[in-house]
Amino acid sequence: MKQVLYIVDVQPSFSPPAQLVTEITALARQLPSVASVERHDESITPFERQLGWKPGPSDDSLVPADRIFIKHGYAPPKEAVDYLLSLNFDRVLVCGIQADTCVLAAGFSFFDAGLQPTLVPWLTVGSSLDRSGALGARLWQHHFGAVLGSPEDLRL
Repeated sequence: MKQVLYIVDVQPSFSPPAQLVTEITALARQLPSVASVERHDESITPFERQLGWKPGPSDDSLVPADRIFIKHGYAPPKEAVDYLLSLNFDRVLVCGIQADTCVLAAGFSFFDAGLQPTLVPWLTVGSSLDRSGALGARLWQHHFGAVLGSPEDLRL
């Protein structure tokens, strides 16, 4: 099975656990990998005005990936979706930060584009609403069905 890893917002603004960064980095070395980084631009996405919080304006990915895309808002940029489509993989493994917001938004974008988004829950944490990521995993299961149960399910 041909698969690619999509890493969502593993960057300083979101204070990812060190172990998460280490484990995602190890997996990114074994698969083609793409990462997104959220950068703040209030003229594009009103994080500060509407939510009273904002990500950093110049964060970089803490996980080295083959390609990195900058995004403004929850969903991946169109360029990232188009790039993934061009790779023609069987499934997109998704992991990272904010399972119930940005990770879920990536799932919707990839699903709507005809890709097969598949959550890697042990490499995903939730937002401040549910840091465990359990809420995001339940939502993912409900909307997309494809949630891996263990590292063996990666089929590496």
